[in-house]
Amino acid sequence: MNIEELRDFCLSMPYTTEDTPFDETTLAFRIGNKIYGLTNIDSIPTRINLKCNPERAIELREKYPDAILPGYHMSKKHWNTLYTENLDSGLIEELIRHSYDLVFNSLTKSKRVELGQIN
Repeated sequence: MNIEELRDFCLSMPYTTEDTPFDETTLAFRIGNKIYGLTNIDSIPTRINLKCNPERAIELREKYPDAILPGYHMSKKHWNTLYTENLDSGLIEELIRHSYDLVFNSLTKSKRVELGQIN
């Protein structure tokens, strides 16, 4: 999955916004103003940091040791770095959804109401 496909998929997730909060090349994907994905648009190979359930993060790192590593510049317990060229796009999309869901479910009730997700 290249950077354009990655960006398009992230932006297809409901209420996702993007910005560059750290520098002009680090793109953040957010739900409710909380980051669920980070990528460097100039990085070759393409990689993305995604939030992950801690137990699943360990399993993924063991299963894909050359493609899924502890989160670069992130909490190693809760974040993974995926090297997208070494992974199936279906798995990448699944892990983006997983990260999105983890962050969405951590939003306050008022923030979810603001997004129109609950009454």
